[in-house]
Amino acid sequence: MLVSRGLSGLLAQSGLIPRGTRVFVFQRIFVVFLVLGTLVGVVVIGYMLYNAYKYRDTGQEFDDADRMVLGELPSGGGKGKKLFTSFALSAVVVISLVAWTYGTLLYVEEGPSQAESLEVEVEGYQFGWRFIYPNGHVEDSTAGGALRVPEDQAVRLRVTSTDVFHNFGIPAMKVKTDAIPGQTSETWFEASETGRYTANCYELCGAGHSYMTAPVIVMEPDEYRAWYNNLNESAS
Repeated sequence: MLVSRGLSGLLAQSGLIPRGTRVFVFQRIFVVFLVLGTLVGVVVIGYMLYNAYKYRDTGQEFDDADRMVLGELPSGGGKGKKLFTSFALSAVVVISLVAWTYGTLLYVEEGPSQAESLEVEVEGYQFGWRFIYPNGHVEDSTAGGALRVPEDQAVRLRVTSTDVFHNFGIPAMKVKTDAIPGQTSETWFEASETGRYTANCYELCGAGHSYMTAPVIVMEPDEYRAWYNNLNESAS
């Protein structure tokens, strides 16, 4: 674990790990793999077609042809220098990609520090969600409540269940975690655009499973502060 955190911190300081919302991070991983995969495919297929054309059968015979000999590397390839060079380059690319991906996923798993985050407790039950804010205010989805969060701020969720297994997820935010009775699962997300989204249950939990949804409302920071401060005044 210490090695993992050290690697994540080192890569983060280098600026190589993408930071921001979970959506942005996963999109960056997808783009990197797509670009590298495309480049590798173009190089491999291009080199294959080049060799197929260069060494095509022309019907001519050459006495000094560099024929394959069992146990020896072809001399025309520099005694295998191209082969070993390609292996070395491939190893460097693969190891670098694995380290970068691992560090990026560690960032996704750990998320921003608690000091930078808004913490909300989420309780799942048949068949709704309760959102409990730091001031004790409760939003219940079955009573018209919603998960309200500010734009451009990390939101850390502590998710549990009061009855059976559930699974809390917000598809638009690329966030999803188990809701288990007697246990607390932690996850986080950061919304980059205001709007109205939907949280769903992704664990079959009974006859009302398909109705176990909750609105997720992303508000402007000032609007969210006004809403939250109004809750404090109402409670007092």
